[in-house]
Amino acid sequence: MDYSFVILLVVAFGGLLFMSNRSRKQQREAQDFRANLVIGDEVMTGSGLFGTVTAIEDDVITLESTPGTRTRWLRAAIARKVEPPVVAEDVDDEADDDAVVVDDAVVDVPDDLSSLPPEPPSAREGDRDSK
Repeated sequence: MDYSFVILLVVAFGGLLFMSNRSRKQQREAQDFRANLVIGDEVMTGSGLFGTVTAIEDDVITLESTPGTRTRWLRAAIARKVEPPVVAEDVDDEADDDAVVVDDAVVDVPDDLSSLPPEPPSAREGDRDSK
C-alpha cells in the first residue's frame, strides 16, 4: 500500500482544521467586540463610515458621524473600534527656548530666468537634430 496518499490526506485534513479554527476564533472575537460596544465608542463600519455610538437597541446601533447627523446600523455592520490618535507631548519645548541662531543670512532668489546665462546655440541645434 502506498502511504504517500494517506499522508497527503492527513496533511490536507490538518490544514483544513487549522484554517477553520482560525476563522472561528476571528468570528468569536468579532462577536465579542460587537457585544461589548458601549455608548461613546468611536467605530468604523464595514463601508468605511466613522462615527460615535450614541444609542444601542438590540441589534441596531445609532452612530453620530458629524454633530447632529445620526444614522442607524445593524450591529453586524460595525467593523472595528477606532482608537483616538495619540497626541505627542512637546518634550523639546525647553530645548527650543535655548536654541542658538547661527545665521540670519538673506538669500536673493531671482523672480525670472533673465539672470541665468543663456544656453549655447550649439546645444539647442543638437536637440533639434535628434528629434
